[in-house]
Amino acid sequence: MTPSPEWPVAIVGSGNIGTDLMIKILRSDGPLRVAAMVGIDPDSDGLARADRMGVPTTADGVDGLLAMPNFDDIKLVFDATSAAAHRANWSKLLHTGVRMLDLTPASIGPFCVPAVNLDEHLNAENLNMVTCGGQATVPIVAAVTKCGPVSYAEIVSSISAKSAGPGTRANIDEFTETTSTALQVVGGALRGKAVMVLNPADPPILMRNTVYCLVDGDSDHQAIEQSITEIVDKVNGYVPGYRLKQRVQFETFGSGSPLHIPGTGKFTGTRVTAMLEVTGAADYLPAYAGNLDIMTSAATATAERIARHSTQTAGARS
Repeated sequence: MTPSPEWPVAIVGSGNIGTDLMIKILRSDGPLRVAAMVGIDPDSDGLARADRMGVPTTADGVDGLLAMPNFDDIKLVFDATSAAAHRANWSKLLHTGVRMLDLTPASIGPFCVPAVNLDEHLNAENLNMVTCGGQATVPIVAAVTKCGPVSYAEIVSSISAKSAGPGTRANIDEFTETTSTALQVVGGALRGKAVMVLNPADPPILMRNTVYCLVDGDSDHQAIEQSITEIVDKVNGYVPGYRLKQRVQFETFGSGSPLHIPGTGKFTGTRVTAMLEVTGAADYLPAYAGNLDIMTSAATATAERIARHSTQTAGARS
């Protein structure tokens, strides 16, 4: 088999997420090649590691990236900074023609959850990877929606406080808003709510997510459980540490004993509860940082799919 042509990418953000992403790509046999690592702290571990691995670096942010002699070769830029920084970065790169894969909750471009809707956005200029909670829970909501109308979805993401760096803590408001919206836009729920819990337990806990879906009317519980199991297997294909913590739970509310929802009224149907756990691959981050690992794993899988699609499209045109 002829190997795929290399697809040069740049990583903006030399913190934990950017560094883990770089190591994942360098260890992968996929089409991506790290052509630049960009930061703003010249003493960051990410830039130091990139230097040792022969990756071109700059500590001058996106301005430094634009000045690099190999910038015109770069096909895609990962942004692993913050929501506010991404807005500024995108304004500088908007007219260059380079694509961006946004790992912040800035929500400028369309939402992408690889297991659910990646093929719809292979040509997007700026693709948003939602949030760690979104990557973990939106697939479950989408799986339930396949089997019946989800009038409400609520997710609770619990992560170790040690895995929540300055960027995560600064973006908590954006996390809840972006994840809630993705539960609807990508997951298909009519309404959505997201909650993040920073757990200070020591030793640190693994990332855990609880997904609640209210499915209106009669529903096939076996079909729902099968749909959830299939999507979990699909996500596990690019996030090996992703799994159901226990079997899916069902609670039925009939007309004689409806569920009372504040501000909404009576609900009749089924409440579906799925509990998930994410163990990180420990490429750079500790195994308990599954919340960060699921972002870098999803972003890597997305970029590889985009690279192969672009190569195939270019080949068909030539």
